[in-house]
Amino acid sequence: MAITALALLGFGVSTKFWHLCLISIPYGLGAGSVDAALNNYVSLHFSSKHMNWLHCMWGLGAAVGPAIMGAVLTGGASWHLGYVLVSVIQIVISTILFISLPIWKKPTTVSEKNLDTKEKSLSLKEILKIRGVKSVMVTFFAYCALEVTVTLWASSYLNLEKGIDSETAALWGSLYVLGITVGRAICGFISIKLNDVQMTRLGEGFMVLGLVLLFLPLPNVFSLIGLITLGIGSAPVYPSIIHSTPARFGEARSQALIGVQMASAYTGTCLMPPLFGLIANHVSIKLFPLYIAVLAVIMIVMFEVLNKRAGIKKM
Repeated sequence: MAITALALLGFGVSTKFWHLCLISIPYGLGAGSVDAALNNYVSLHFSSKHMNWLHCMWGLGAAVGPAIMGAVLTGGASWHLGYVLVSVIQIVISTILFISLPIWKKPTTVSEKNLDTKEKSLSLKEILKIRGVKSVMVTFFAYCALEVTVTLWASSYLNLEKGIDSETAALWGSLYVLGITVGRAICGFISIKLNDVQMTRLGEGFMVLGLVLLFLPLPNVFSLIGLITLGIGSAPVYPSIIHSTPARFGEARSQALIGVQMASAYTGTCLMPPLFGLIANHVSIKLFPLYIAVLAVIMIVMFEVLNKRAGIKKM
């Protein structure tokens, strides 16, 4: 967290484009570390509802950041100030985390045996040999590729293919992320009754329904409903699969496994949205629903393969 705070401050004081590129490296390393470590901590010490609410907060943060930058620019200040303000927020959070370190070491769940688990350091080669690892990596790759592709390209699809004006298309596109955020808040309560596998399958069902609405030649309002439904369906997938990692692969190996899953997820977000950009530019943007559907099918199939190869064990 401290590294990301300093990197954001670096963005705020940068004067050259190459400065931004250079600072992105420690920023990415810091963000990746937070993602892997925090997800592992919550999966070991808290229930599925807490994991869903944790990722719900991601949605709120994703909305607050642009809002801060928008307010700064509207007020006539430079974009540099927006990064400095977010950096200050991160510095405050980092300080709180350091002060509260003793609390993190105390029992926080009924499964206190997790606290005595000694994690084993594994090489990438050893990790890939574990049954089910390749399946979960592809599942994460496909899901995160889908999520970010929809986030980045839905508005363009609505505008260029559906003929919706750019302002409305941008608003409708943002409702996908809103669907994820609200969906995760709701899923926190649903997960009290359903396990991680059931939550994931429930989400996949809503995703399929959303895709059907995008595919069918219906009035434009159904595209809006489809995007929101797709967002709600996306909501429990990521948190549920992450939370089930210790139960699938063992608590001692969960940190290594979650790290690899995060890496696979980020690879999907880096490669697949630009790939669709090439397809949209050289073929047609009308292929957007089909592209998303292919990613969804890969995700669903590989998740079922994962369940066969690495079923959830009682912790």
